[in-house]
Amino acid sequence: MKKLLVTASLAMMLFSCQKETDSNSSTPENSNGVASKRACASQDVLEEQLRENPSLALKMNQIEQFTQDHIANRGSNLSRLVNGKIEIPVVVNVLYRTAAENISDAQIQSQIDVLNKDFNALNSDFSQVPALFSTVKANVGITFVLDQVIRKSTTKTSWGTKDACKKTTQGGLAPTSPTTKLNLWVATIGGGILGYAQFPGGSSATDGVVIDSKYFGTVGTATYPYNLGRTATHEVGHWMNLRHIWGDATCGSDLVADTPTHNTANYGVPTYPHYSTCSGTPVEMTMNYMDYTDDRGMYMFSLGQKARIDAVFAVGGARASFRN
Repeated sequence: MKKLLVTASLAMMLFSCQKETDSNSSTPENSNGVASKRACASQDVLEEQLRENPSLALKMNQIEQFTQDHIANRGSNLSRLVNGKIEIPVVVNVLYRTAAENISDAQIQSQIDVLNKDFNALNSDFSQVPALFSTVKANVGITFVLDQVIRKSTTKTSWGTKDACKKTTQGGLAPTSPTTKLNLWVATIGGGILGYAQFPGGSSATDGVVIDSKYFGTVGTATYPYNLGRTATHEVGHWMNLRHIWGDATCGSDLVADTPTHNTANYGVPTYPHYSTCSGTPVEMTMNYMDYTDDRGMYMFSLGQKARIDAVFAVGGARASFRN
């Protein structure tokens, strides 16, 4: 596992300068319109937000400093609600042009069920975590409750990654109570993008997660190999302040001490053990939700990631309003 030393200047560089080693702006799709490999546009969206609003880098740097200080001072056992868990209401905004895009209530509930399993270590494949990582595998301990489903018929064939789906002026749906409810948009994104999220610190007017309807939940239009609901688990991880496990740079840092240093993103389902060529040649944690493997290849968060998530919901944290 890697050691972690984050200074304010390093955190600033991570949030304002880091780039993807793989371009996620467009990913090939097969003849059925399914992405040929996982592509998350969260980092690209962040970079665009930083260009449009340079002050965001300072705000995110402050969030990162709070996170690191909170972890250092209190460890992974951070502030929780009285019932022992943070319960997050979820609003699902469905934007559809075709009947297939107007996904069923059953498909929506299947996604909520996956989030509850994955964030509470109740997923059946959690038992597959290799012995090497058994001491750091985590039960994040956050629950999700479906609060509302909002549907809107549109004429758009795709929405892209510039938050059009979140803006009524562009035909989308504005978020509902984004400081106390997690908003998910289900919409055809295009370009082979499976989904994207807004990191803590961004505008509440665009806060939430966007998932393509082909990769949402486990039934209906959910399409192999992204049919186990793990795209939302990955993107909600970003929304809770987790970075890609390779740090969006060759041998980069995800700001987590107990995840191995990865060369870059992994795709498909890598054969274990998969060794990094970074310093120390560690075995990569390819089964981590914040890698790019197929849905069946990802099934764990680490204790260090849990600590980052705990910090964002702690008193004074960027998403402390969700405690109320």
